Amino acid sequence: QVQLVESGGALVQAGGSLRLSCAASGSIFSINTMGWYRQAPGKQRELVARFTKGGSTNYADSVKGRFTISFDNAKNTVYLQMNNLKPEDTAVYYCNAEKIYLREVYWGQGTQVTVSS
Repeated sequence: QVQLVESGGALVQAGGSLRLSCAASGSIFSINTMGWYRQAPGKQRELVARFTKGGSTNYADSVKGRFTISFDNAKNTVYLQMNNLKPEDTAVYYCNAEKIYLREVYWGQGTQVTVSS
């Protein structure tokens, strides 16, 4: 089992910045990918940013150039730096970890990001 604990969500004005954190614990040695998804009211959950153990990253087109995903190996923590936030970034942000070969998917509890115009 993998436990994911997010933090960092807040209310921020448009143009502002936030950094989300997701601390992973438990059986983390087989994790292949980690990333962030978000879900706005009335919408489906969507990928925001993700990286793989092989070093590749990918971002949703809507956040490219504004958001950056990173990982601190020593702390087993993945971060999402969000700059130039827009009202359309308002959503609950979920941390995700996957063990592809074991077909296991883990989610954090979510953290609310609200961007006011």
